[in-house]
Formats: sequence, C-alpha cells, structure tokens
Amino acid sequence: MKIPPVLTALFALTVTVACTGLVTIASAEELDGEETPELLGPLTRQEIEAAVPDWIEQEINSTPDLELAADLISALEDAEITVFMGTWCSDSKRELSRLWRAFDDLGIVESAAVSYIGVDRCKKEPRDLVDGVDLQYVPTFIVRRDGKELGRVVEESPVSIEADLLAILEAEKSGLVTAKPELLEDR
Repeated sequence: MKIPPVLTALFALTVTVACTGLVTIASAEELDGEETPELLGPLTRQEIEAAVPDWIEQEINSTPDLELAADLISALEDAEITVFMGTWCSDSKRELSRLWRAFDDLGIVESAAVSYIGVDRCKKEPRDLVDGVDLQYVPTFIVRRDGKELGRVVEESPVSIEADLLAILEAEKSGLVTAKPELLEDR
C-alpha cells in the first residue's frame, strides 16, 4: 500500500519529535513504499529474517573471517552477547548479517550465547529490556561474562564484528568499541 506523501511526512515528523524533540521531515521517498516492520522484544534470527527477508541477501554477500568466527564461538562458551537491534536499521542489518553468515559457514544453527532484542526507533521500547542499558545507537552488542559487562560494539564494528567481539572476549579491547569516532567523543 502506498502511503500518501502528506501522511508520510506527518509520520516522519511524529517519530522524529517523539525520539529527539527536534523537528525534521523525511521525504516521501524515505518512508513511502514497503515499511520495514519494527519488531520489539526478544527475537530469534528466524523471526527477523521472516520479517525482513532482504537481510538474507546481505548475509549471502557477507564475507566473514571464518577463523576468527570459529575462535569467537569457542570464546562464547562462558560468556553471552546481547544484541540490541532494529529491524529498520541498516547498521543492524550489516553487522548481524555478517555474524549470521559466519555462523552458517561454521555450521552453527543458533548460539544460545547470543540473544537478540528488537527496539523501536527511539531506542526506548521495550522499556523493561532497555532501561539501564544506556542504549543510544543500534546495533549494540553487549558482551558479558558472569553477568559483568566486558565491552560493547556499537553501531559499526571498526575491524569486523567477529574480530571485535572476539577481542572483547579475550580482553584485548574493552568499553565502547566502534568505528564511529563521534560516538567516542560523547563518552
């Protein structure tokens, strides 16, 4: 269903004001056509791929480092990764698709050590899962061991998602890991 341009602009204005308090208007081209579903809460890879099948094409085109990915899988034995992501977010699509391609190539159907939480565009819902997380950008991969946060990869991995998650698990990196220098300035 095509959304009339006036409603598209109103929707963009409503979302932007609700999230940031700033007023901006997206063009009809940015929001018109098929709307990407906004899945919220705990998700499985299968639910995400069913809702946004174009992520599968991104997976196919990804070329992860399988040696690092295998090391990552081994390092996950006593750790966990919680991924806060948006089905509407191109950065989430890029980083998760690469990770999933690595899992596929290694024959990992699903890792119990990795969980996915879909958030809204404001990164405020589902409130019970995002409160206290200091979630500002997605995707955010939070790496924990024994309940303690070791580090997080935010928005864009500087090396590769498999390399940076492994570096956190092996204590070579900690804190905020990102390819976006402006995110580091905010800290």
